[in-house]
Amino acid sequence: MKEKRGHFTLPGEAGYEELTLRLAKTWGADVIRDSDGTKLSPEIAQAGYRIYSTICIIREHNEFAAAHPDAQQQCFLMSDPVTAEGPEVRISPLEGYFTEQFEINDRPEAMEYWEVWDRTAGVRVPREQWTWADGTVTVSGCAPYHRYTVSFLCWRIWEEINMYNHTTNHWTSEHLRQLDPRHPEAWKFLQEWLENWCAENPQTDVVRLTSLFYNFVWIFGADPRRRTRFTDWGSYDFTVSPVALKAFEAEYGYALTAEDFLQRGRLQATHRPPTPAKRDYMDFIQRFVAEKARTLVEIIHRHGKQAYVFYDDSWVGMEPYGKYFASIGFDGLIKCVFSGFECRLCAGAEVPVHELRFHPYLFPVGLGGLPTFMEGGHPEKDALDYWLHVRRALLRQCVDRIGLGGYLHLTQGFPAFVDTMTEITDQFHRIRGLHAQGAPAALPLRVAVVHTWGRLRSWTLSGHFHETDGNALIHINEALSGLPVEVEFLSHEEVRGGALKGFDLMICAGRAGDAWSGGDAWKDPELTAEVTRFVYEGGALIGVNEPGAVPGGDTFLALAPLLGVDVDDGRYACHGEWSFETEEAPFPVAAEALAEKPGVRLTAGDTRVWAAAGGVPQLTCRACGRGRAAYLSGFAYSPAAASMLLRLMMTLTGKTGEEAALADHPLAEAAWFPGSRTLAALNNGEAPLETEISYPGGKIRLALKPLEMRFVTME
Repeated sequence: MKEKRGHFTLPGEAGYEELTLRLAKTWGADVIRDSDGTKLSPEIAQAGYRIYSTICIIREHNEFAAAHPDAQQQCFLMSDPVTAEGPEVRISPLEGYFTEQFEINDRPEAMEYWEVWDRTAGVRVPREQWTWADGTVTVSGCAPYHRYTVSFLCWRIWEEINMYNHTTNHWTSEHLRQLDPRHPEAWKFLQEWLENWCAENPQTDVVRLTSLFYNFVWIFGADPRRRTRFTDWGSYDFTVSPVALKAFEAEYGYALTAEDFLQRGRLQATHRPPTPAKRDYMDFIQRFVAEKARTLVEIIHRHGKQAYVFYDDSWVGMEPYGKYFASIGFDGLIKCVFSGFECRLCAGAEVPVHELRFHPYLFPVGLGGLPTFMEGGHPEKDALDYWLHVRRALLRQCVDRIGLGGYLHLTQGFPAFVDTMTEITDQFHRIRGLHAQGAPAALPLRVAVVHTWGRLRSWTLSGHFHETDGNALIHINEALSGLPVEVEFLSHEEVRGGALKGFDLMICAGRAGDAWSGGDAWKDPELTAEVTRFVYEGGALIGVNEPGAVPGGDTFLALAPLLGVDVDDGRYACHGEWSFETEEAPFPVAAEALAEKPGVRLTAGDTRVWAAAGGVPQLTCRACGRGRAAYLSGFAYSPAAASMLLRLMMTLTGKTGEEAALADHPLAEAAWFPGSRTLAALNNGEAPLETEISYPGGKIRLALKPLEMRFVTME
């Protein structure tokens, strides 16, 4: 086990020196880090381990924020609609919002962007018809019984992650504010602060930037019954300020308004196709973040330290698959993970070191509010549940490091968690060692996942698995993360330009009008023609839920002519349906993964139905030219569903599977590492199973214990 030491980051804690150093040895740590609210004592810092120090560059500067309130971060909000019962209506803009998070900005430069809307008529109210005084907007000349809103700028006076910890983990410390580096005095202050910090912390080897400047959007409400009014990990709504808007207008030649961000109260949700203005604004912010981040990295490097960034919280504008991320020069990327697709997101980023922060976080409660490291909690079960997702992804593409975060003293009294993490770290080192001797074998099957965002949103939608659980595409990403196929993410523009050449299979999954299905992109005949060419010339297509759905066409699904399936949105009234017989699929069907979706109907008599419920098709296949297209009514991840997806892809593309390791049991998976002639076998089920695994050059039959991972080296 000489290789065991290393590649593990442990959260240390002053006052718990014996515990810190003991667990560092138990888990083979080579790095000790601090966490929010903790410090490392000299005894820990001088114990021979590398030291990570956590800083959040935009917060913990309340004194400066108090002296320079205009340097705080801002956003647009829209008031709740108020119905006018007469010619005048009065609106309190912040009513319904969490006033500990927001404070109205009514300075002249902010008032320039305020708007009042008649939402019933969909028109903006002229400025001379409304006034602002004493915390109230008074609108005159109203149309009776129309609904009116106020769009306004406000300061965000409580940094959202600090706010979360106070409201969820019962922190009682000072409410931290956040600075905007676009403000010249704030940017000068932040650079000087970082210079001084680096000089005053010679023990630090790695500066762990807890993301950068702009938080993902998390808008709290006043009523605890709806504490979260809006949240989106990919939104740019928290990057706004009058200074930013003026700079954008100077560069792009047109002005943005509050409505460009608020969009009738829907905000700039990542799940909706962007407007051209939003695309411009995102690129504008990404270039700004990269420019400022490069300066921070240069400061850190001048002090002989490395700069790692934690890809969560205030990371907006520095997406790892964006155009400018690599130019920043980070030495490492750290990603917290609950799932396999998050591992792939981290592992594929263009950065020297990739590190995963495992869950559960060492907090008393988890993100869902359930007990973790407290009475009633079972953190060892949580850790194992997440590991079952993570390990299958790591077998396909490994990372350099793993670790934990939070308060180490909470592990006391939970020996089962310590034992589980010991087993997990041992397995990680074994996986890492196999990758060091060569990549795992894979099928010659290139998969293109196509959606609005393309590469920018590789291996993600907007958030963690538990936050986008209801979307079929995130479940498909989770399944793909552990399958022996090559996966890339393409935009519709790239597909139109011929990017499908060289791919074997295309996946389109989403709901009508969302960014994942594609929305209005499918109104372009060049896009549908290019996908049709791809399939007719031998490619394969998988459409899930409402792929390519757009109103106004001959069919509801733009891909219906290929799939032989459409979803009835009312246009098929009085039209007869094709009758069908359900055939046995050439692979096991995970029926629980498919949705019971009303309105699905065949549009071609040669469409084969492999699964149905209540007389409605759920899984179909159709030949088109030299290619094939399959439709799934939905997709929910499970080990059996991942197995079904792999077999479906192989069936559509004609791949035999001889080039990689394949298990014949739907709850088993395998990876073959030719460099070390080692087979890694997984039992993804909670019961023992037997499976035959074929691999290049042979077959082996294994009896696997519940949830077992076994490594078999062939002679």
